[in-house]
Amino acid sequence: MNTAEQYLKAIYVIQQGSDGPAATGAIADALDVSPASANEMIGKLEERGLAEHEKYKGVRLTDDGIVRARDALRTYCIIERFLANVLGVEEFRAEAQELEAVIDGTVADRLDTIIDRRPECPDCFDPETDACACLELTFDRAE
Repeated sequence: MNTAEQYLKAIYVIQQGSDGPAATGAIADALDVSPASANEMIGKLEERGLAEHEKYKGVRLTDDGIVRARDALRTYCIIERFLANVLGVEEFRAEAQELEAVIDGTVADRLDTIIDRRPECPDCFDPETDACACLELTFDRAE
């Protein structure tokens, strides 16, 4: 199940890549959900003041939505780097997606002290690889 933070991350990354609103279909594809499910969560994000949806144009995050999305991306990158670089978990993406919903800010901050996060985070996130660009992998990246 995708959380609001996962939707915020997806919208943010799509917005950054397209330099404009995120299409509902692109959000649904990124999260592997139906367009109806994406629309439902987009409506919830709108109600919370985190996104603005314009029919046939797409979704834009509000300033608060951008802050939450960047925080969620930062946490996700921290989890990925901890799993891959510290623990050597080969399936780090799948594990990070499972853990991001249960790791709070305090735990993320503590993990951050272990991984020595770079200042460019969360702009280090690479949507092409769906991973933090600062990963230092010692195993094959192909999954």
